[in-house]
Amino acid sequence: MIKLTEAAAQQIKRTAEGGGMEGLPLRIAVKRKDDGSFHYAMGFDDKSREGDLLVRVQSVDVIVSNGSRDLVKDMTVDYVELEKGQFNFIFLNPNDPTYVPPDRQADTT
Repeated sequence: MIKLTEAAAQQIKRTAEGGGMEGLPLRIAVKRKDDGSFHYAMGFDDKSREGDLLVRVQSVDVIVSNGSRDLVKDMTVDYVELEKGQFNFIFLNPNDPTYVPPDRQADTT
């Protein structure tokens, strides 16, 4: 299923605390766009829907809809510094047709 790095889990917990969202699960959704690429979304959600899968990862409750389940299989969410001082969540998803494994990214630059 989904994996969270330690950095991602810590940032999710900080965001929940800072926004008064402690105790709410994080919903991660993936949608395949018309061109085949993936669109990712995540946010805290207090509503459970039929078919949702709830998993606990790195002490974070994560919800995935039934429609996203196959698209997130073996995906890792990380929180990294993309540019100096600019941190973002990234989705390392081998199911995404645009995915380049981290060890191969250096070869493409």
